[in-house]
Amino acid sequence: MTAQTVPTSSTVPTASNPGLSAALAVAVVAAATLAGAWFFQLVLDIRPCPLCLEQRYAYYLAVPLALLVAIAAAKNAPRGVLIAGLALLALAALCNAWLGGYHAGVEWGFWPGPTDCSGPVADLGNAGSLLERLSTVKVIRCDEVQWRFLGLSLAGYNVLISLGMAAIAARGAGKTLARR
Repeated sequence: MTAQTVPTSSTVPTASNPGLSAALAVAVVAAATLAGAWFFQLVLDIRPCPLCLEQRYAYYLAVPLALLVAIAAAKNAPRGVLIAGLALLALAALCNAWLGGYHAGVEWGFWPGPTDCSGPVADLGNAGSLLERLSTVKVIRCDEVQWRFLGLSLAGYNVLISLGMAAIAARGAGKTLARR
């Protein structure tokens, strides 16, 4: 006599639940990307510019949202809820890919970046406090690459990672939609 285990409605395997698989994958990729960004900043002392910090927002949104979608998928939430959550994840990732592409273009000199991190320095104030301000303020420029690997900067890798996350979320939404 052999014992067979049959999944119950409370334990749904990820292989048969594309929404759950996609949401978990997006959560893991987003969390790993944030961990990498913090590693570069805190361990390797590669300081983020204002555009780098803005690119992190999508990941800060993706981790909890993807976990909520995964929980909903595991609890057999309605398909519409799962598709909406995955579509929102895909949209956030695509917007972040656009922002990363914009930042990479600024780094390559294809177009000007924001004036607060790539334009000329304005309003230097009086000469007496200038030296004090220069010694205490470190401006990280958006148009200067601090690190490259295989020809890509961190902004370029952000584009690739964000496009990958968008593809995972979109595929999960499509498979969830097609699921009976």
